[in-house]
Amino acid sequence: MTSPSDFAYRFAATSMIAQNSFVRILVADDNELVRRGLCSLLRERPVWQVCGEAINGKDAVEKASLLKPDVMLVDISMPDLNGFEVASRIHQQLPECKILIVTEHDASSLAHIEPQPGVCGYVTKSRVSADLARAVEAACKQGPPSPSASA
Repeated sequence: MTSPSDFAYRFAATSMIAQNSFVRILVADDNELVRRGLCSLLRERPVWQVCGEAINGKDAVEKASLLKPDVMLVDISMPDLNGFEVASRIHQQLPECKILIVTEHDASSLAHIEPQPGVCGYVTKSRVSADLARAVEAACKQGPPSPSASA
């Protein structure tokens, strides 16, 4: 039996495909295995398009500027620039881009992190299979950042 949320998702997916409107997602993680796993999970949704992959913080900023994704998944710990530095730079260049931080830290340690400019959520690597889809969907539903949130 199809639940109302399944029906709503399929209806939205069909509508978006008909309009050729995809959610473009850039994945940034220095660990190739993690990056491939994230991309594989994202490709399960027909309306999500992995538009690029980045191997470090500097690469993430450069590719985001070039590809202009709707959503970015950014590892919190990468060479060159960490996830928060990437989020800050992307937020300045592409304020409409939704940024999700992917981390090995558990949810309880995330509660102590102050809100970061441009970051709209967190996904722990230990729960990525269960939480990634919900996190991306929630990010997509958020409107543009308010002026006070970007300060």
